[in-house]
Amino acid sequence: MTSSRTFAPAGPAFADVEALGPVDWTRWDAAAEYLEQALDGANHLDRRIHHLYLPVLFTLAAWARQAPRRPLMVGLQAPQGGGKTTLVNYLLELLPQFGLRGAAVSIDDFYLPRAGQLALAAAHPGNPYLEHRGYPGTHDVELGVHTLEALRGLGTDRAGRSALVPVYDKSAHGGRGDRTPEDRWRRVEAPLDLVILEGWMLGYTPVPEASLQDRDLVEPNRALAAYRRWHELLDAFIVLRARDPRYVLEWRVQAEEAMKARGLPGLDRAAIEDYIRRFLPAYATYGGAPAHIPEDRRLTIWLDQERRATEELGPGR
Repeated sequence: MTSSRTFAPAGPAFADVEALGPVDWTRWDAAAEYLEQALDGANHLDRRIHHLYLPVLFTLAAWARQAPRRPLMVGLQAPQGGGKTTLVNYLLELLPQFGLRGAAVSIDDFYLPRAGQLALAAAHPGNPYLEHRGYPGTHDVELGVHTLEALRGLGTDRAGRSALVPVYDKSAHGGRGDRTPEDRWRRVEAPLDLVILEGWMLGYTPVPEASLQDRDLVEPNRALAAYRRWHELLDAFIVLRARDPRYVLEWRVQAEEAMKARGLPGLDRAAIEDYIRRFLPAYATYGGAPAHIPEDRRLTIWLDQERRATEELGPGR
């Protein structure tokens, strides 16, 4: 096992972890050992564990312990195919080592049902950003608010209560997706110390329309104003950001191929590349945490082409 005390401090986010208090190296080593076994065979394993997964885990644990009320509501903005779902799953598995219990929800589960998405596309003919799910305007913002408020009500003093979380099936309709019936939604039980809301565009806020060179971005940009209702329910925020937005195309193709390898239907390579290229203008235009999040409740980690935590600038490693 890599020596945590020598390897971890070399990571770009370690100073942020130290700023929250002394590092419990015994707990760090135990979590690292668990991840080494769970992720055996993964590329760049030491860097994934010590420079990405554990800095995020220890940051979340410290924020939750310091929170005046629970559950702490945390936003996670990360690019498509960047590994955010895998990261979140392991965070939830490891939080009990800190005596904490968490739950997660993706903004993907708030997408419009298929019929609603088709109607949206018909209302904006020729707009490539609203033709399919993904962009601002393709979510049911009210459903998201209702779900987040319900989860926020599952604090440590609310044992016995529960909340339903919607489920979106991305494999439906040949990979175009649809919301599942309510009887297939997830039920989350109290008590919770922490809730993670993750999404590629979570935290994006409108920019001045005059700055948009692509006029098809105007409608999605206007739609972003409504997402403030989600942001206002968040107490802290983590950003995983690709140093070059073009990495996202490669990552998302890999994720789609992995889904199909598991036997699930999905888009062919040409279709997924066409789909993802539509998101590159958004990555170039937006990013960062919502303005109301305090600086001491923000963490930003940049990713290189191999999804390794890296410095914001400088050559890939």
